[in-house]
Amino acid sequence: MTSDSTPAPRRPAPVLAGLAAAAMLAGGAALWLSRPAEAPALPAPGLAAPVDADGLRGEGYGVTVAILTAVYDAFAETEEGAIYDGLASVAAGDALEQLYLERAGALATGGLPDQQVHELELTGGTWRMADGAMAADIRWAVLGEVGHAEHTHMRGNAYAAELTVAPAGGAWRLTGFRLTEVDRSEAGTLTTLAEDGADPGAPPE
Repeated sequence: MTSDSTPAPRRPAPVLAGLAAAAMLAGGAALWLSRPAEAPALPAPGLAAPVDADGLRGEGYGVTVAILTAVYDAFAETEEGAIYDGLASVAAGDALEQLYLERAGALATGGLPDQQVHELELTGGTWRMADGAMAADIRWAVLGEVGHAEHTHMRGNAYAAELTVAPAGGAWRLTGFRLTEVDRSEAGTLTTLAEDGADPGAPPE
């Protein structure tokens, strides 16, 4: 006895396998497209060649020293334009504004004396990458002269701060700065003699 109904044709197994493979590939492509783009190699303070995020992390010590040195060099300037340009070479965003306003504002009101840094030493730090930026907890010490005219004080201070270095303006720059500690316990004093060799602080004979 035969049936008038015709069974539905079965889809060949190779076609089903091909559809499954295509779905897997599409899912993988969507996952790949959803990943954050890697930061390209960019110039960084103190480095001769551009570096990507991994390279920046590996050079964290040297980059940090270069940033601090540039900041102190900018702070030694007495013209607002020179201060800003010096800071902008290594800083951007909130960090640039914060540092510039601190130095330029104090300079305008006479709140800071002339200063010259002789030695800068990074005494400790940790560096890590997070969200495409380098976060650093650092400690450093500086020895320099501050004062006016013939009265010069040799001062040694130690500091601790939290830094963020991120892509800005086509380069790795300081974008976050928070001072967490200041230690002036090693401060000393040096009096510069006048041109005739006399000590300006000595009592008259």
